[in-house]
Amino acid sequence: MALPYRCFKLPPIQKRDLPPPMMMMTPPQTANDSLHPTTTPVATRPTSPLATPSAPPVVLKTPSSKSQGLPLYVFAQLAVLKEELRAQGHTLVDLGMGNPDQPTPPLIIEALSQAIANPANHAYPDFEGKLAFREAIAHWMHRRYGIALCPKTQVQPLIGSKEGIANLLLAYLEPGDVALLPSLYYPTYMRSTVLSGATPYLMPLEADNGFLPNLQAIPAHVVAQAKVLMLNYPNNPTGACAPRAFYEEAVAFCRQHGLVLVTDMAYGEIAYEGYRPLSIFEVEGAEDVAIEFHSFSKSFNMAGWRLGFAVGNANIINALYKAKTTMDYGVCNAIQDAGTVALNHAEALIQPIVATYEARRNWLVPQLQALGWETLQSPEASFYLWLKVPPTFAGSYAWVEALMRQAGVVVTPGLAFGEAGDAYFRLSLVSPQAQLEQAVTQIKASPLAALLRQHPLQPSAAGLAY
Repeated sequence: MALPYRCFKLPPIQKRDLPPPMMMMTPPQTANDSLHPTTTPVATRPTSPLATPSAPPVVLKTPSSKSQGLPLYVFAQLAVLKEELRAQGHTLVDLGMGNPDQPTPPLIIEALSQAIANPANHAYPDFEGKLAFREAIAHWMHRRYGIALCPKTQVQPLIGSKEGIANLLLAYLEPGDVALLPSLYYPTYMRSTVLSGATPYLMPLEADNGFLPNLQAIPAHVVAQAKVLMLNYPNNPTGACAPRAFYEEAVAFCRQHGLVLVTDMAYGEIAYEGYRPLSIFEVEGAEDVAIEFHSFSKSFNMAGWRLGFAVGNANIINALYKAKTTMDYGVCNAIQDAGTVALNHAEALIQPIVATYEARRNWLVPQLQALGWETLQSPEASFYLWLKVPPTFAGSYAWVEALMRQAGVVVTPGLAFGEAGDAYFRLSLVSPQAQLEQAVTQIKASPLAALLRQHPLQPSAAGLAY
């Protein structure tokens, strides 16, 4: 049966002929210091050894103030520490990164093998993406969420959802604007906002509110300057999920204030025990204000392939499209063909991947409870656990460094997701069962095990974070 495409209250016009993306009048920026984030200087690369000794010194122009103002990328700092410890002979069990350890399903690999041999796929791809791939995306969204999309105007293939989110924020934000970001954020949200020259406003995510922002607590003068509301559920790093009532509130809030609602669904398919995370487009009215990003990296173990897509309001999709035509040539044709096969067989391919993570979660949570995180609850979605740093440590990085040096286990400091995360650390389930078991064994054998017994960790009101 043909999919009943519906182009969300918009006329069936070609993407390049669409009107400009939704904008709003913004008053002059206030001097309110609460809008201005603090930034940490970033270490520079060493001077090249290829410089000619006899040549006069060259004083290069400095990078832009926007690039120099980028926050510290904690993952880079962590990589340096891992390299240092390995050079000293330490064997590390890495539970820090969110890079899937399982291979891409053979059906997808075979599809790529056939597609890459086709000379028609060797040319530059279309900026808009192959129509067959966009139709596969629309069909999958209809099967999964009951949503009807126009593949020609409401779907945009991406070189991974990270690229798409960065380009979307750069397309909408400029100096004088405000982006409403969660206080626990994937680094791209903050860094793209800073590069745009806009000001990030951090909405607190707290355990006693289920790691959901309180939209009504945002000051009126901040909302007046805002253009974008950024949400991410299932959430990285906390694993929290958004209920329908919150999405309904978010849609109504954005409709009232003319904001672009951006939802990051990178972990939308990694859910357990029958739970299905919502798409924002299951909420009435979202088609007027929202764009949603999906990723193949987690769902299909295709992190290295760089494939994702965005769906939503045609004007917002068009703004993203315009930014992409400046930045890149689109997704490799052969990878789009493989992505089409993946989506057409998604139900069969994703289930065993999720089952593996669920088994790991079910084994590891009781082990961590026994180590001292007694009230840790199993997340409904994502492949992360979000745990409290023991109180004897001055922040997440100090704890992570101690865990690496004394137990040989790598986790991610909560500081990597903003200052609001500094009392926590993130542990990933994307390592084989044997490595999870080895990590627990090494922690039990380390001096840290006694410390955890001496300082029991207190539960949070929501019971989500410990």
